[in-house]
Amino acid sequence: MAAPMLRGCCLGRCWALACIDSSSRHGRGAATGFTSSGKRGQSFVAQQPLLTAQKSRKGEHKWAAVVGLEIHAQIASNSKLFSGSQVHFAAPPNSLVSFFDASLPGTLPVLNRRCVEAAVMTGLALNCHINKKSLFDRKHYFYADLPAGYQITQQRLPIAVNGSLAYSVCVGKKWRQVITKTVRIKQIQLEQDSGKSLHDELRSQTLIDLNRAGVGLLEVVLEPDMSCGEEAATAVRELQLILQALGTSQANMAEGQLRVDANISVHHPGEPLGVRTEVKNLNSARFLARAIDYEIQRQINELENGCEILNETRSFDYKLGCTVPMRDKEGKQDYRWLLLLFMPEPNLPPLLLYDTASLPAGADPQQVINIDRIQEQLPELPSETREKLIQQYGILPEHSFALLNEVGLLEFFQNVIKETRAEPKKVTSWVLNIFLGFLKQRNLAVNESPVTPSVLAELLNLLDRKVISSAAAKQVFEELWRSKGKTPSQIVSERKLELMQDEEALERVMDTKRGNPRAINKLIGLVRKVTHNRADPTVIKEILEKQLSS
Repeated sequence: MAAPMLRGCCLGRCWALACIDSSSRHGRGAATGFTSSGKRGQSFVAQQPLLTAQKSRKGEHKWAAVVGLEIHAQIASNSKLFSGSQVHFAAPPNSLVSFFDASLPGTLPVLNRRCVEAAVMTGLALNCHINKKSLFDRKHYFYADLPAGYQITQQRLPIAVNGSLAYSVCVGKKWRQVITKTVRIKQIQLEQDSGKSLHDELRSQTLIDLNRAGVGLLEVVLEPDMSCGEEAATAVRELQLILQALGTSQANMAEGQLRVDANISVHHPGEPLGVRTEVKNLNSARFLARAIDYEIQRQINELENGCEILNETRSFDYKLGCTVPMRDKEGKQDYRWLLLLFMPEPNLPPLLLYDTASLPAGADPQQVINIDRIQEQLPELPSETREKLIQQYGILPEHSFALLNEVGLLEFFQNVIKETRAEPKKVTSWVLNIFLGFLKQRNLAVNESPVTPSVLAELLNLLDRKVISSAAAKQVFEELWRSKGKTPSQIVSERKLELMQDEEALERVMDTKRGNPRAINKLIGLVRKVTHNRADPTVIKEILEKQLSS
């Protein structure tokens, strides 16, 4: 059989893959462990005991929680993993479906080069070993939005294995107490997404949209090295930042580009691990943390009340703030174990990758994927960016995290720095405390702010030159949100917010505070002038004396 094509994601361009080991396409690779490879279905993440212990609500025993994650990230590509159909969020239903996506007979998969490169780049950034030979498998299960009745994935020999992800968590209430933790990455594998089922409760029917069917996914399997919802949410957020920095996934959880399945169990330290439950399809870091913490406490309560934990799949009801059962893994969903669930993908020979040392002589760079070349193209990762911010601007570590955690905020901050004379620490304070505070109050993204970096830089320049006070600067900032198009200088001039530099005027004010009759008479004259001599001097004097004595 001829070698398949390795398709580029750019329209109108293809690359032939001449480096396929077709003689061993049916050979079995070494098993890498039982791991969930789909949005639905069983998960077989091995659990490891943790040292962290949680006290139960009753305080009688200590419980250790075990949390592992399976993260599905949609690859940033113009087309799908095995077809030329385009990828667009919120396109009209079933408008981006090829014959292969619909599983019509006679159609064959053509591997997307961009998706392979994204998987390699992600693996390198996460300290993984990149397998120069990886295999594709079929995972069989029936669902209406899975037309073929199986999902193409990498169960036996994935593209990347044995990595690690470092993330930082806050200890105590002060952000300055930050510790770095590491979670092991078992594997990263390429796989297809399924379609989408749209349930119409009014008409009691389910509609199928296949636009998402066949979209390329990276499944990142994290070993169970975490013990609570905060750790899991922080690790996912760090992975999200890495994927966005690499450009391998937009990782927008609101659009379903990053979905998380959490595997959770509890046990007494030193005893065998407990029965695991899986909470599926969590698309928010906040909901992920809440779901895990709820599930940990639910299992503790069940066990302390003499009940058993079922090996089941659950979902998180964010309105009720609790997990609810979806299906029983042991009984209701019979996969006949893995012999029937997985089989080698007969239409895709092994995927071969090369490094510079093993690259065949005279090979066309467009026809092979060079791991070393991708390594050279790795951009600056979030951890490196944070360290650079601390060194370059002298800001606190917690401020470096805050600048990266909000989309677009770091770029905003750096643009302000370029245009202002103010000290970086003052810029940091304004951006994180005042600017970001206004955004959150109004539920706006950084790119939706009416205050641009140039405008904020001008305001900070006025403050730095002592043209206005800090209190006046905050007034100007508030006005900038209401008066789009006005500059800080215009608002200062219109509202007469400049600092008083006239020593004689300031001395008169001080004299007034001391009760100097001449200063008081001067103020009476100013008030009469403003009121066109209609104000009674006696009444003015009485008011001033009351204010001075208060």
